[in-house]
Amino acid sequence: MSRVLTIKKIDGKPGQVYYPLELTTHPIPSPGPGEALVRMHTASLNHRDLFIRQHLYPGISFTQPLLADGCGTIVSINPSPSPSPSFTVGQRVLPTPCRNWRASPLGPESPHLFAAVGASAGHAAGTGCAQDYAVVALSELEACPPHLSDAEAAALPLVGLTAWRAVVTKTRGLDEAGGGAVGAGANVLVTGIGGGVALAALQFAVARGCRAYVTSSSGEKLGRARGELGASGGVSYRDPSWDRTLLSQLPPSRPYFDAIIDGAGGDIMARAVRLLRPGGAVICYGMTVGPRMDWAMPAVMRNLELRGTTMGSRAEFRDMVEFVREKRIRPVVSRVVEDGLAHLDAVDGLFEDMREGRQFGKLVIEILPRGGEEKEKEVGGMDAKL
Repeated sequence: MSRVLTIKKIDGKPGQVYYPLELTTHPIPSPGPGEALVRMHTASLNHRDLFIRQHLYPGISFTQPLLADGCGTIVSINPSPSPSPSFTVGQRVLPTPCRNWRASPLGPESPHLFAAVGASAGHAAGTGCAQDYAVVALSELEACPPHLSDAEAAALPLVGLTAWRAVVTKTRGLDEAGGGAVGAGANVLVTGIGGGVALAALQFAVARGCRAYVTSSSGEKLGRARGELGASGGVSYRDPSWDRTLLSQLPPSRPYFDAIIDGAGGDIMARAVRLLRPGGAVICYGMTVGPRMDWAMPAVMRNLELRGTTMGSRAEFRDMVEFVREKRIRPVVSRVVEDGLAHLDAVDGLFEDMREGRQFGKLVIEILPRGGEEKEKEVGGMDAKL
């Protein structure tokens, strides 16, 4: 049998309800043509999952497994109609965290079909990483970079994809030549460091040769961003004049920012007028402060841009994983709950960490405990089931 972590439907209004976690068991599924059966090792939380529990996310399901991010091992493949040379039984893989966005840099080719994985109805139904066994199309798998632990691998997919699109795809045209993405020598600001997307954006910007700066309300998080992840500087956004303080940290040869990667919203455009060079851009992947931002005439006069961004395409996911493999980037993991599907109270604790903003990095659930594969084989579990 396969354990599946879902949410339980209870009465309550969106934003006021908090759906409890529920564990159910189901027969191990069989892969269809062109699919693989994946034994999940780890899965990780995103803010999307917290919103789902509060019914603040569209198209949720109470029967489909939670969580878009995970890492697992292929235990069987149905190669029909033809064998797949890309994957083998026993290989560690990363399922893609969303569906039905192939390659367009502008957005999903058919927006009404696009959907994120995990507790999803409609076009991503049947997917989700918080389960013992998942059936995944071979076309929706990437080989896991070998330098990553299972926890680090589960921490990568959705935040890595979102950050990659923000830092690379959506900054095209902002380099010195006006045609490429920001890279060596550019100044990039990443706001709200500590969350998964912000941390991945910082790591990608640094790996591309940018001077990256950060904001946070936590001195500890600012220190870790500088000391462990290569940030060139940072300030507390609780300082009313944090933008002026940040400008004083920039090198005299380049006393402005080329791009701001922002997930907060609020007054960021008013700050951007002072922070960005003419023609610079704010890349917005979220608005945690509020659902609206002001756009004032000074932003127009400085030719600034506001570029919205979300997750990304299948092609961007492939490029992101390859970059992580090449640069040996390690996603930041805040905390792991061991044997998580057997300890839902501890998993609830991860959600509380996210709700209170205590995490620095990703919150991970271990699904298959260390040594679990060997124990399954000893009792005939995996061999008999498959």
